[in-house]
Amino acid sequence: MVPSGEDLSSAGRRVGAVAEDGRRERIKNKGGLKNHIRRRLVCFCGGAAGEHREAVGGGIPQMGGGEIDRAPTHLVIMVNGIIGSAQNWRFAEKQFLKRLPQDVTVHRSRCNGNLLTLDGVDVMGTRLAEEVLSIVKQGPKLQKISFVGHSLGGLIARYAIAKLYDPGLPEKPSEEDGSHEDPDKGTKRLKKGSEGKIAGLEPMNFVTFATPHVGSRWHRQIPMLCGVRLLEKTARRSSRILGRTGRHLFLDDNDMGRPPLLVQMVKDSDDLHFISALRSFRRLVAYSNVRFDHIVGWNTSSIRHQDERPKLKAHTKISGYRHIVRVEPPKAVNIEQDASLDFDMKTNELQEAMIDSLNKVPWERVDVSFHKTIQRFMAHETIQVKTRCLNSAGADVISHMIDNFLL
Repeated sequence: MVPSGEDLSSAGRRVGAVAEDGRRERIKNKGGLKNHIRRRLVCFCGGAAGEHREAVGGGIPQMGGGEIDRAPTHLVIMVNGIIGSAQNWRFAEKQFLKRLPQDVTVHRSRCNGNLLTLDGVDVMGTRLAEEVLSIVKQGPKLQKISFVGHSLGGLIARYAIAKLYDPGLPEKPSEEDGSHEDPDKGTKRLKKGSEGKIAGLEPMNFVTFATPHVGSRWHRQIPMLCGVRLLEKTARRSSRILGRTGRHLFLDDNDMGRPPLLVQMVKDSDDLHFISALRSFRRLVAYSNVRFDHIVGWNTSSIRHQDERPKLKAHTKISGYRHIVRVEPPKAVNIEQDASLDFDMKTNELQEAMIDSLNKVPWERVDVSFHKTIQRFMAHETIQVKTRCLNSAGADVISHMIDNFLL
């Protein structure tokens, strides 16, 4: 029997439909394969593709999934380190939003990524300050602010808060009660209810992870150089490879005859109140690697003198946090004492004076050790959980930060 034209047409349509379904399936499988490969590559390349998508998205802060009529009032700014990006804080952001969905709005700073981190601490700090102001304008219900910085990000955040600091209304000295302000003290009394603000918000937490607070110039503060002074001198001479940032970290900058920037940042000046801005926060925390951080030394990251470092054998695990070996509560400080900072003094004396100045604010110190995990060789990244599949051992450190976060 010879098929009719109608039958042939119907059969042709069925064959075409089958072919089209097959083509769609191949496209679907191909796309699925591409997505699978992309997800796997994120573990090794730091999520560059994801970072691009976030940048296209406009950099809007991530909010918790709280009630519509209760927008979070606490802004958390997260700052990446050198040659880093906002993607480095992705794990920590997810933990914040999972644990505190109705309390915090998290913004991973995007203004200082990759090669932009070589522009210098002052330039990056100014960019961060401008970024924070733009975020605050978008959130009229915001009331509080906190900063979390990793490595160089801690220095960037310290500069930014000095730019954003508003000291409030100073209380005029009264001759009747015998109070007289000494202009050389650098400390002003504030009227009740007018404490300092950061970007117009109440400062809450200032947290740093493996940050070289007094720079990398000092002996044994770049552990990978093994304390060999010849290598340390060579590293200092080569610091220009890292642009203005390298000169800042090694205190080799001398802009307009001024002291190095990191020296300026350990005390208040006429235009930037670095110490007062830090003091305005209710909680200051320095997380530091005890061992295996090959980039930032224990002294500079924990803001301790050499003889103040606790003995390793005295370390004990903190219950619930496998890799935290010591928590040192903040000490009482004398805000009136003013350490003399003369850049002509000997190197060791300058380092000690910088540490003394930074200790005019009460730091809580958290010592971390990854010595029982293979990830110890990447301790500088693991303390932040820079990449989940390579630095997962640091998850308990992030949990400790969130568990103790002031809201």
